[in-house]
Amino acid sequence: MKKIVVLSVVTLTLLFVQSAFAGLTKLADNVYSYVGVKDASPAHSFAANAGIVIGLDGVLVVDTLISAKEGERFLADIRRVTDKPIKYVVNTHTHLDHALGNCVFARLGATVISHEADRTMLIAQGAAILQHAGDYGLKPEEMAGTQVVIPSLAFSERMIIDLGGEEVQLIRTAPSHTAGSLVVCLPAKKLLFSGDILFTDFHPFLADGDISGWTRTIDSLLAMDVERIIPGHGPLSTKKDLREMKEYLLLFDSTAKELAATSQDADAISAQMLKILPKRSIAEWMVGYNLKARYMGKK
Repeated sequence: MKKIVVLSVVTLTLLFVQSAFAGLTKLADNVYSYVGVKDASPAHSFAANAGIVIGLDGVLVVDTLISAKEGERFLADIRRVTDKPIKYVVNTHTHLDHALGNCVFARLGATVISHEADRTMLIAQGAAILQHAGDYGLKPEEMAGTQVVIPSLAFSERMIIDLGGEEVQLIRTAPSHTAGSLVVCLPAKKLLFSGDILFTDFHPFLADGDISGWTRTIDSLLAMDVERIIPGHGPLSTKKDLREMKEYLLLFDSTAKELAATSQDADAISAQMLKILPKRSIAEWMVGYNLKARYMGKK
């Protein structure tokens, strides 16, 4: 009987250790990411994905989550994978859930990079977003220690980073989810971090988006030689999910315009749209938010 109890304790200990190290998913020998996060609460970065690419010379981080606390959680997961220096942070865009953890990595000496348009957006809005974090459902203790760190390096169309044995391409096609949303491509691995240009099984945030540019951007990604895509939110994806994202955007935009022209009842329109839109399991509340912010001029 005692032997069985000991084995049970050992088993539980192993399960605990495995769980503690299960944060980042290994996608290639040198690429890890959060994917398919289910906890979409504000304190858990609205289930945003973030990842790393490890080169011979150091580490490139893709997005940094919503706060210093979340950034520290991410950093702890990174350190379970590698102790190489973190040389670069790339913000796929500078919405709070992808960029307010920058401060954790900047303190380590990492160079923070974004597209120039989103750098400008963070300069203009970052302080106010942090000051009013409660409007996004974030508590003061959840944002403790968080500071806005503006990218120190920005580009307009393309940028290539040689990490040592791994070429990383940063590409921005057109205004899409934000004016400067970009993708991080690893051509040798046919792997792409899309940021919030792609939401999979997750209702997207549209309030800052350019629908025409967004669909053109998706078309450009569909033409690329990539096989696996880490979306901004949701599970590991493929080009099928990009095509479905484009269909969702066009359907949402046309339907919202049509319904908002005849009614200002956001709740009724939202309920109607949820019957029309493709089913997505996370963030149904976003449909109503997008309606109010984008099509009715109120939040």
